[in-house]
Order: sequence, then C-alpha cells, then structure tokens
Amino acid sequence: MSFASFWADLISTVVGGVILAVLFFLAKEKLFPFPKLTGRWYLEQTTQITAYKPYDGMVLRYIVMLWREGTRVEGTAEKIYENSSTGERTFTGENRTRATVTGYIEKKYFGKDRICLHVVENGHGRESTTFYEITVDCVEPFAGNFSSMVAEQTGTVKWQCKPF
Repeated sequence: MSFASFWADLISTVVGGVILAVLFFLAKEKLFPFPKLTGRWYLEQTTQITAYKPYDGMVLRYIVMLWREGTRVEGTAEKIYENSSTGERTFTGENRTRATVTGYIEKKYFGKDRICLHVVENGHGRESTTFYEITVDCVEPFAGNFSSMVAEQTGTVKWQCKPF
C-alpha cells in the first residue's frame, strides 16, 4: 500500500462519514420531527369507568400550556368546564383549579409517537393525580386514554389546539 493510497482512503472515509452523519441528521429533523407541543392546548376527557357512579360519563375540559425540551414535556393546566350528573359548569377566574404537568415523548420512527403526561391537580378540597397516554397522529385532535386517582376513573381523552 502506498502513502498516496492511504491518504486517498482516509479522505474518502472521512467524507463518507460526514455525508452519512448529515443524512441521518436531516432524516431525524425533517422526516421524523418531534411533535410540536409547545403552546396552548385544549384537553377533553370523558369518564368511562369509575368507582363513583355520579362521575360515569363525566366530561371535563382543561386549558393546558406546554413546553418541550428534547423528549421532556412540562406545563400547567386549568380546569375550565365540567358536565356531570350534578350539572354543567364553566369555570372562570378564581373558580378554576390549577394543575402542574410533567411528562415525556416516546419517539417512534416507524409508528405513531406517544406522549405520556402526569398531571397533579390542586382540586377543591384535595390534590389529585391523573395520567394521560396520548397517541400523536398526523392530524388533530390527538386521542388517548387517561387514568385518575379520583374515584378510580379511566376513560378517553382528546387534545387539540382549538377550543371544543
């Protein structure tokens, strides 16, 4: 092997590696980007199973403000609406309950991304916890499931950028 052949092989290997790295970067950023979550969202959850029958079929709506750093998601939420066996109510101002949101994105390159969120709500009388698992589709609304410690509720959830 000659000295000139060594340098030619080395340069072609380095150039090939750089081109491959750029292609992988473009595929990750342009072909398979993270879902755009930063901003205002509207959440609607419908209770399907509960230990407390007056909550059966209950619909709750929240305004959620999220931001994303890498795969991590954080934010806050406020309950704005309730429709249950006790009636239909809209919450404004100081009557809204506030919540903190933490979670992460599961990036799936050959499937739909998944968002997992843990919400701790400072409700009337006590703090409660709800877990959301949302599938990110190409179009809104995103859909998923929730599980709450309040009356052992589970059900469906929709997320979208526009009010319901």
